[in-house]
Amino acid sequence: MLCFCPCFDDNHHPTSDDVDLDLEPVLLISGIGGSILTSKRKKLGFDTRVWVRILLADLEFKKKLWSLYNPKTGYTETLDKDNEIVVPDDDYGLYAIDILDPSPFVKCIHLKEVYYFHDMINMLVGCGYKKGTTLFGYGYDFRQSNRIEKLMEDLKVKLETAYKASGGRKVNIISHSMGGLLVMCFMSLHHEVFSKYVSKWICIGCPFQGAPGCINDSLLTGLQFVEGLESFFFVSRWTMHQLLVECPSIYEMLANPDFNWKKQPKIQVWRKHSKDGETSIELESYGPVESITLFREALRHNEMGCRDSPSSQQCQTTRWSLLL
Repeated sequence: MLCFCPCFDDNHHPTSDDVDLDLEPVLLISGIGGSILTSKRKKLGFDTRVWVRILLADLEFKKKLWSLYNPKTGYTETLDKDNEIVVPDDDYGLYAIDILDPSPFVKCIHLKEVYYFHDMINMLVGCGYKKGTTLFGYGYDFRQSNRIEKLMEDLKVKLETAYKASGGRKVNIISHSMGGLLVMCFMSLHHEVFSKYVSKWICIGCPFQGAPGCINDSLLTGLQFVEGLESFFFVSRWTMHQLLVECPSIYEMLANPDFNWKKQPKIQVWRKHSKDGETSIELESYGPVESITLFREALRHNEMGCRDSPSSQQCQTTRWSLLL
C-alpha cells in the first residue's frame, strides 16, 4: 500500500534537505522504568545494561541495581559500591528511551513490550524532525526523587542543548507518566529557565494527583512490567519490589488526600482477626491517609539476607523501605 504522508510511511527516510527549518525542537521525556540503565565499573569502565534486559534479567538486576536510600545524600545508591548506575546519552538521548532492550534477540522477536518511544521517534523523523537538531530524548535514573539536583541539572543542560542546536528556537516537551512530575518539579524550581527554553509542554498520562494503583502494587507486591510467558525471562515481581521500596520517586506518586477525587482511591485487604479464641476474616478498606499505616506494617519485616543476594558484597541482612 502506497502512503504519500511521511508521518505514516515507514519507508521514508528524510535527508537533511527534508528537514523543515521552521520546526520547533521536540524533547521526549520518559516515565518510570522508561529509561535504559547501565551499571558501569568505576575502575575499568566496563558497563552492563541492567534495565531493561530479557536474558539474565533477574540475576543482573539483583547484583547491580538493588539499592538503598541514603538519607544523608538524598540519593538512592546501589549496594554494589564498585559500580555506578548511568543512563546512556547516545543518539542525542533517544537511545535510552527508544527500545529499552535493544539486543539483537529482542529486535528479532520484536517484543513490543520494550518498544517505548520507538514508534513516536520514527513518526517524528518521518515528519521531518532531525535527531540532534529538532529531536532529542531525556532518559533519567527513575530511582531518584523527581526533584533531586542531578536530574534537574541534566534536564537544564538538555533543554539548553536543544535550544542552541535548533538555532535558538524554544523546545516542545512531550512527557509520559512520571516524566510529567519531573517536568513539573523543574518548572517550579527553575521557572526562569523553563520560560526561557520551553514553548509548549504536552503531558501523556501524568499522575499529578498520584498513581494509587501503581503505588499500591509497588509497595505491597512489586510491579510486573511484562505479562504472560515473557515474564519468566524478566525481572520478577519480588525482585522489583525490593528496589521500588527504596525509590523516593515511588513515594512522590502517593495519592493526594486533599484532591477532590470522583471516586476516592482505597486499598481493600482481607485480614485475619482473633478474639476470645475465635478467628474471623474481614475485608478492611484504607484511604490515601490510612494506607500509609498499612504500608508501614507490610514493610516492617521486609528484609534481604545472604540467601537473597547473588553477590557476596551484599551478604548482610538489610532492612528495606524509606517508610521505616
